[in-house]
Amino acid sequence: MFGPFTARQLWAVAGSAVFAAVALVVLTRPIAAPAGFGPTALPVATPFLVGSATTGLQPGAAAPELRWNAADGAAQVLHDLKGNPVQLADLRGKLVWLNFWASWCPPCQSETPVLRDMQTRYAAAGLMIVGVAVQETTPDEVSKYAAKYELTYPIAFDATADVFNLYRVFALPTQVFIGPDGLIRQVVNGPLTDDAASRLIDGWLPSPHPG
Repeated sequence: MFGPFTARQLWAVAGSAVFAAVALVVLTRPIAAPAGFGPTALPVATPFLVGSATTGLQPGAAAPELRWNAADGAAQVLHDLKGNPVQLADLRGKLVWLNFWASWCPPCQSETPVLRDMQTRYAAAGLMIVGVAVQETTPDEVSKYAAKYELTYPIAFDATADVFNLYRVFALPTQVFIGPDGLIRQVVNGPLTDDAASRLIDGWLPSPHPG
């Protein structure tokens, strides 16, 4: 006996602690950058694995519209933080950068200045960044984050994770680049540096970016 506990009980507690530690490592371990793309992680940021790695959407496929059917069959659409619907059909003709992120996610936080600068630099050339906030508590918290860091691009609040699941996201942040024709150009699981994002965008936009 060990005080009020038996040896078996103590071993059970120790085993539970080890399992919890392993689970934490699995949930937060970094994942590799897509094959053939090269380094994408920022110096102090690695993507967070928030689900089981799976085969995601592929370049050349039509990007799913940001809508779904609720359990009762009612049609639902994604809305931004101001309550406006966000639909890819309304952005046809632009290069759309869907950024799945969360305000509590360190690599997403590190990537925030890149997104802000890319929207400013490339908006006139036809880029539209759309943030999709996932695993958040309230839209107000996301709005405070957006205001603090002066984010001017629309941010949608995916409260039910339906779009998150529709796009088969398993890491934060995840980038989905959609061409003016509505077809997926590239999917990147993890944060992008300024240089990496610029290389991608420069290869897709129909006109040179200013500056």
